[in-house]
Amino acid sequence: MARTISSKLPKVGTTIFTVMSQLANDTGAINLSQGFPSFDPPQGLTDRVAHHLLSGANQYAPMAGVPALRAAIAEKTERLQHRKIDIEHEITVCCGATEGLFSTVQALVRAGDEVIVFDPAYDSYEPAVTLAGGKTRHVSLVIENNGFDFAIDWELLADTVNSKTRLIILNFPHNPTGAILRRADLDRLAEIVRNTGCYLLSDEVYEHIIFDNEPHCSLLSHDELWERTLVVSSFGKTFHTTGWKIGYCIAPPYLSDEFRKVHQFNTFAISTPMQHAIADFLASDPDFYEQLPAFYQAKRDFFCGLLKDSRFRLQPARSTFFQILDYAEISAANDLELAKLWTQELGVASIPLTVFCEHPFTGTRLRFCFAKDDATLEAAAEKLTSL
Repeated sequence: MARTISSKLPKVGTTIFTVMSQLANDTGAINLSQGFPSFDPPQGLTDRVAHHLLSGANQYAPMAGVPALRAAIAEKTERLQHRKIDIEHEITVCCGATEGLFSTVQALVRAGDEVIVFDPAYDSYEPAVTLAGGKTRHVSLVIENNGFDFAIDWELLADTVNSKTRLIILNFPHNPTGAILRRADLDRLAEIVRNTGCYLLSDEVYEHIIFDNEPHCSLLSHDELWERTLVVSSFGKTFHTTGWKIGYCIAPPYLSDEFRKVHQFNTFAISTPMQHAIADFLASDPDFYEQLPAFYQAKRDFFCGLLKDSRFRLQPARSTFFQILDYAEISAANDLELAKLWTQELGVASIPLTVFCEHPFTGTRLRFCFAKDDATLEAAAEKLTSL
């Protein structure tokens, strides 16, 4: 007998990342869809993992995270964002950024609350809000006059914030568009939320991947915003270790307390030897993440250079390891349909942008991951330039 269940997430299916990666695997296509590097983490880091595996660090870590790792995160934050962090009460190590985002939403959002996200919005945000009993309000980014850059429409955001707004989720550096925030943007955000009771959740997993000498303006760096903000980041993007699922949440004590109430019953503790290894590597090799912008900028420039004679319209990405390509001169097809078609017939997998929008507005744009070895990028570019 067929059984049915009343789903708590009736509108949620398989994520686009799983769909496109599976399609790439099934067809043998070059996978530039899902955001994972094709190269290994630094050997100095994996050596430290091996060391701690063999040195007894194999039991539960403290719920908030290994003290040495929290101390290393605090040192990095103070040096880069000029915010002194209390490692006992303001940092929690979590199971990747995804758990940090989910635990934040569950900790703060109540039935009937509204949560604002910016489209194109990463697909894990709205399900978390739904499970917390909240309602997601979508605010579309705007495409600037140059036809390439995406930015927040501050007037639209101001008009959307209301007495029910419990949380605003930001994601800058922005996946998938590469948009970034500058100091003036933080000041504008502070003006909008100043006399409200809403909190801010800032997804900053690409904090170390910003190009052309632009700084990362974290919400941590803004005194007024800090008082109502939880910042979530991850070591997966920074150290080429997306499979390790180790991230962290930084927030003032009163928000960290609420976050930890959920975190402790969600995952409680995170991989002990890997926490120790990352702590060691942050202390011994800070130049690794300091050089990350140049490393990925070279990848970006290489990939864009390979496409200079193609029919795609593009502007080199401002951040992240994704390049947006506009295919308007090649096809007028729907981006989801075309992404699947090109995976099957051209042999290159990408991610469509419209699937991250409540009301599609991104037009003929696809996202391609350039966190790959040069040979993979060359092979993909050869196929793309044939269009």
